[in-house]
Amino acid sequence: MACIDPTRTKQLIDISQHPDYAFFRERGFAVRLGFGRRPAVMVVDLTNGFTDPSRPLGADLSAQVDATNALLDAAAGKGVPAIFTCVRYDDPLMRDAGLWAIKQKGSMSLAAEGDGHHIDARLHRREHDIVLVKKYASCFFGTDLASRLQNLGVDTLILTGTSTSGCVRATAVDACQLGFRPMVVQEGVGDRSAAAHTQSLFDLDTKYGDVVGLQETLAYLRGLA
Repeated sequence: MACIDPTRTKQLIDISQHPDYAFFRERGFAVRLGFGRRPAVMVVDLTNGFTDPSRPLGADLSAQVDATNALLDAAAGKGVPAIFTCVRYDDPLMRDAGLWAIKQKGSMSLAAEGDGHHIDARLHRREHDIVLVKKYASCFFGTDLASRLQNLGVDTLILTGTSTSGCVRATAVDACQLGFRPMVVQEGVGDRSAAAHTQSLFDLDTKYGDVVGLQETLAYLRGLA
C-alpha cells in the first residue's frame, strides 16, 4: 500500500481561478466527462530520464511517483490494468527520433544503450503490467495502444506522468479523439515548467478531458465492482 508523504505533496491548482475560466464556461467549455465503467491507469514516461532532475530531460517528480503508486495499488486491488510507457531510441544514430533529435538534444539521454528509458524503480510495477515503448509525445502515435485498450474493453484512461505540457497533454488529446475518457490526475502529473504545467491543466480541463484529484480518483477505483 502506497503512503503519500505530505512533505512531497504539491499544492493543487484551482483551475476555476484561471483568468479565462469564466469566459470559457460561458461558451460551453469545461463540461465534465466523468469516469466511465472500465478504466486503465496509464503511467506516462516516469522513467529515469525524466524523474532524475540531474538529467537533461529530468525534474523532481517524487510527489508524482507517490501519487501514481497510490493509484497503482488501488487499481491492482480491483484488477484494473496498468500501462507504463517509455521513450526509447534504438537507432545508434537517433534516426528513430526524427526531428526531435534536432529540436531536443536531451533526446539522446533516452537511447537504448542507456538507462534513461528504464521505468523508475520506485514505481509499484507488477510483473504482468504492460510496458509500451514509444518514440514521440502521444502514447498513441506509432503504437498499438488503441487496439490494446479496445481489446481490454477500456473506456477511461487515468493519466499520470510527465510532462503535463508534452506527452501527457498529447496523449489526453488523442484519447479524447479516439473515444477514451482522459482523466488527468493533478497530483500525478508534473512538468519542468510550472507555467506550462498550469496552463496545460487549464487547457486539458476546458477542452479535452477532466482534471481530477487523487482522492476522487482513488474513491472511484475503490468503488468499482
